[in-house]
Amino acid sequence: MGMCLPCLSGAEDEVVVTPDPETRRRQLADAAEKRQKETTHRGIKNPEALERKKKKQEDVEKEAMTSVPSGGGGLKWQVG
Repeated sequence: MGMCLPCLSGAEDEVVVTPDPETRRRQLADAAEKRQKETTHRGIKNPEALERKKKKQEDVEKEAMTSVPSGGGGLKWQVG
């Protein structure tokens, strides 16, 4: 005779062990971070290049702001 309950044959191999709460929390955080990154870069072919370009633009703007002399650097109007 065979097994009387064929659906239980090899059932030990299919048991899913749930991870401890800390591991599960870490997995959920990683998954959320991955989803956020995918949403942020949706439609962008090369997100790293875009980040470099943004960083470079910010550096150029910051340099332009610091190189402008403060006070007395404008036009002077004479009345009279």
